[in-house]
Amino acid sequence: MTTSSAAAVEIHADGDALTTAAARLFVEVLVAAQAERGAASVVVTGGGTGITLLEKVRDDPGALDWSKLDVFWGDERFVPAGDPERNELQAHRALLDHVPVDPARIHAVATSDGEYPDPVEAAAEYATAVRAHLAAHGAFDLHLLGMGPDGHINSLFPGHTDAIGEEHEYAVAVTDSPKPPPVRVTLTYPAIRRSRHVVLVVSGSGKAEAVAAAVNGAEPLEVPAAGAHGAESTTWLLDEDAAAGLR
Repeated sequence: MTTSSAAAVEIHADGDALTTAAARLFVEVLVAAQAERGAASVVVTGGGTGITLLEKVRDDPGALDWSKLDVFWGDERFVPAGDPERNELQAHRALLDHVPVDPARIHAVATSDGEYPDPVEAAAEYATAVRAHLAAHGAFDLHLLGMGPDGHINSLFPGHTDAIGEEHEYAVAVTDSPKPPPVRVTLTYPAIRRSRHVVLVVSGSGKAEAVAAAVNGAEPLEVPAAGAHGAESTTWLLDEDAAAGLR
């Protein structure tokens, strides 16, 4: 699948306006996908901005048919079930526990105390689920990404050559994350690029330098967000503080 290299940039007044716009886009993209193909899929992200976005989707879901939506995660902290660090748990509390999504269409990464206690095996199991979905549907419809001050996306961190350089597997284990917890499972660039629409939602002045570098074509090994491209569109949704370096 080819990718779209030109990215759109939208700047919003503050974090609240940013997450409101992101929630609106979430619904618009997925409703359009369901109208065109009968079902839709989304890869969600964690972090404060990502979770606030999901809360706003819960409050105003529009015409989204939850029974025909597949949900994946861009990355997951490899911790026990019920650990508040898990992106899955946070997403359930913010959105999934409040809407009639089909449990069979929620595709979570295994927990460290579950059937796959080895993170490499957990990543392989998750990659199998992703591969099956993509074989059946061609692509994810929407892949949401947050970004850290260092430019990382999902759990693809600067200088992590193995994960960033992965060209075939859709998910890999990360055992030395510079951000705790250290063990994670992450989707890779091949999975991101099998997404019709990639949307990066970024807020805060501490991320302005990395945003500017990524938008202006930095090397993904140095600024991983620079390597995130959708097959049909790539959109940066920023607040004024995160966009400061673009002026």
